[in-house]
Amino acid sequence: MNPNQQIVDVIHEVKKAVIGKDDVLLKTLLAMICGGHVLLEDIPGVGKTTMALAFSRALGLDYRRVQFTPDVMPSDLTGFSVYNKDTGTMEYQPGAVLCNLLLADELNRATSRTQSALLEAMEEGQVTVDGQVHPIPRPFLVIATQNPVGASGTQLLPDSQMDRFMLRLSIGYPAPEDEIELLRRKQKGQPLDLVRQVMDSAGLEQLRRQAAEVYMSDEVIDYIVRLVGETRRHSDIVQGASPRAALALAAIGRAAAVMQGRDYVIPEDLQALFCETIAHRFVLDPQSRADRLDLAKEILRSVKAPRVR
Repeated sequence: MNPNQQIVDVIHEVKKAVIGKDDVLLKTLLAMICGGHVLLEDIPGVGKTTMALAFSRALGLDYRRVQFTPDVMPSDLTGFSVYNKDTGTMEYQPGAVLCNLLLADELNRATSRTQSALLEAMEEGQVTVDGQVHPIPRPFLVIATQNPVGASGTQLLPDSQMDRFMLRLSIGYPAPEDEIELLRRKQKGQPLDLVRQVMDSAGLEQLRRQAAEVYMSDEVIDYIVRLVGETRRHSDIVQGASPRAALALAAIGRAAAVMQGRDYVIPEDLQALFCETIAHRFVLDPQSRADRLDLAKEILRSVKAPRVR
């Protein structure tokens, strides 16, 4: 099956439960293809949980959800050891991250200590408990949600954790016609029940391998470096995007090429996802009134793209 058709089939299934947000769905799936995690920043009730659950069903992934509150402990995520008196040994009890797709709901309501418990899992695909390393099943993906900063009971995610999310997206309110269609579908039952599996974890891993083999010319690599480098020189930015940001932009560009059925990256692949990949990774000057996304768009316009034959 053509990879493009596989992607189309997955999106078609997820759209049965999430209406009118095709762009967000596609970008989320592209992040999944290149092994990236997604941060959804939005108000409650716009379908973040529904989207994550729909993807888990369409892709046949083992799904877990954690509703973060201040009393969620790091061991709830990573697991813990319990003494077994019959064997006289400590036995590991898996935590919530031992799955394929973790929905970290309202992550910015958790304590900093609990938030940091996700860092090793997100970066290395493993957790360490009592000195023992426990690998997480592959593929492993985190879709985290956070309420807008300033909402009651929230605190900022640390920069080190923000940098580990490949994309930062917002679903937003539905258009009136989409909200009407949602209400109509709800009258007939639960739309999530209509989502069927069209791929499995092995299929997703195959797409990942194909994306990793996509060719990227020196001109395109130089374009990525110039784009990311511009965030380090801008007057409104006190801390530019890290090399991890450049790697993320390259990876998402390869996934976009796979979606188009190409085995090489063109500048348009990067331009379509630059803002969502980069805007959450730099630190604004406290005195700046600039908007992150607007600033990312400005940088994208200011850097000349190469002509790739």
